Amino acid sequence: MSTVVYMVRHGESPKEGNERTRGLTEKGYMDAQRVTDILKKDERIDVVVSSPYIRSISTVKEIAKQIGQEVLVFEDLRERNFSSKDRRLTDSELRPILEESFLDTNYFFEGGESNADCQKRSIKVLKELLDTYREKEIVIGTHGAVMTLMMRYFDSTYDLDFLHSTSKPDIYRMEFNEQQLVNVERIWGKV
Repeated sequence: MSTVVYMVRHGESPKEGNERTRGLTEKGYMDAQRVTDILKKDERIDVVVSSPYIRSISTVKEIAKQIGQEVLVFEDLRERNFSSKDRRLTDSELRPILEESFLDTNYFFEGGESNADCQKRSIKVLKELLDTYREKEIVIGTHGAVMTLMMRYFDSTYDLDFLHSTSKPDIYRMEFNEQQLVNVERIWGKV
């Protein structure tokens, strides 16, 4: 039997504000309800975990409520730290950082972290979850870059183009045999 991980990229959030505490827009909350509706069809969800950022928790908290649990928050599932600034970088500020980061995994912008560092911390959590919840179903509330880096750890085709192709929210169903990725399916766009 396999372990299933649902990577749930958070819904739309305001463009201004603190990275940790920005919530969801009205559209983001409506889309979070759609995420819940899609995932509640799967009666087997055993645990819901998330990044500590409010927009990620808000996207998956109703799923946890439906299975009678709280969202388990893991600090190391937070989004990649792109700079020392505690605000959202604009797309024009972020684009060159991302491009360079996917060419050189050890590249980082002043005060930020590299793709390699972000991947290392987040994969450690994912591997622990795969061991702890073997043959279970796990929902992970996450972000675009950290999700891409976790998926890339298992398959290098998850790259910058993949990151740019994702939506807010988005859902990827990943199936594992032990800690080996055997299948990935995007389920957000199918429903």
